[in-house]
Amino acid sequence: MTGSFRYVTPVEPRGATGRVGEVYAQLAEDFGMARMAVFMTLSPSADVLAATWSLLRESLLAGNAPRTAKEIVAMGVSLANRCPYCVAAHTTLLHATGDHRLAETVAAGGTPRDAEHAELLAWAKNRGPVPFPVVLAHEYIGTALTFHFVNRVASALLTENLLPANLQRSRLVRSVGGRMMSGAVRRTLPAGGSLPLVADLAAGPEPAWAMGTPVGAAYAALRAAAGAGGELLGRAARSAVTRAVAAWDGEHPPMDSAWLDGPTAGLPAGERAGARLALLVALAPYRVTDADVAAWRGPATDEDLVRLCAFGAITATERAETLITATAAERADSHSTVTHALRGDRS
Repeated sequence: MTGSFRYVTPVEPRGATGRVGEVYAQLAEDFGMARMAVFMTLSPSADVLAATWSLLRESLLAGNAPRTAKEIVAMGVSLANRCPYCVAAHTTLLHATGDHRLAETVAAGGTPRDAEHAELLAWAKNRGPVPFPVVLAHEYIGTALTFHFVNRVASALLTENLLPANLQRSRLVRSVGGRMMSGAVRRTLPAGGSLPLVADLAAGPEPAWAMGTPVGAAYAALRAAAGAGGELLGRAARSAVTRAVAAWDGEHPPMDSAWLDGPTAGLPAGERAGARLALLVALAPYRVTDADVAAWRGPATDEDLVRLCAFGAITATERAETLITATAAERADSHSTVTHALRGDRS
């Protein structure tokens, strides 16, 4: 498929109805864009789309932490995950906050001049201590986990072309695009506005780090909606994926295929392609190829593909959650409120 979309035909905003139409309408109102490829590519699965949007809105767009700071976190995670599509998008959004030097510095792999920004970037790349107060932990951790998920589905299902002809590579285009988005980026949104979109979806327990905020409800909805994609795999294949991701240390896997071949070797032949695709999305989504998708897809629908990719992405995101909260607790002072909150003690 031409343009940004690789393997699915998205629901167009003009013809969207039901939950998809409601998400698109709120996205246009709150984000300031009627068409966003990263959400459109999820549109064949209305539940995954709604839960993804809800988590992004409640963590990145709403709340009290500065938007610039949260965009730095989104950029740091996207850089660490090698997602050029998301790096380009958040470079533009950093331009939209008004700090053009910061946007280009971070995009180029540099260190921000501002010490707080530098600490946030290092933390987002899992290279530094916790740089935020406990009252904002849900926003920063939620933003980081949002993009651990979004990076994976974007890398798997989209091309690198944020704009036609890769115009996002132009600093001038990024700057102009940021200025066009500045009004929406600088708005203050009320928390919880997206929760009606996911209120009727299945959801498990909310994480302790979210401290009862709308971010926790959104994350719980995404875990359930995306995790349900594992039903497309047989039990053995699903277990192989979850075991392999549970052992992941946060680093990029080797370039050879041994890390894929090992977990899938004992599976029935008919289950290997699905497990392989889910593992690729989880741990190296930028390596998903046409052949990987074709080997599994067969008669599967666009919705099936989105759901399987979402399963791989959320499995890795939950592992990232474990690594982020464990590392944060270790690095925080043993008497700090950050440590207590990350361990689930709200007293």
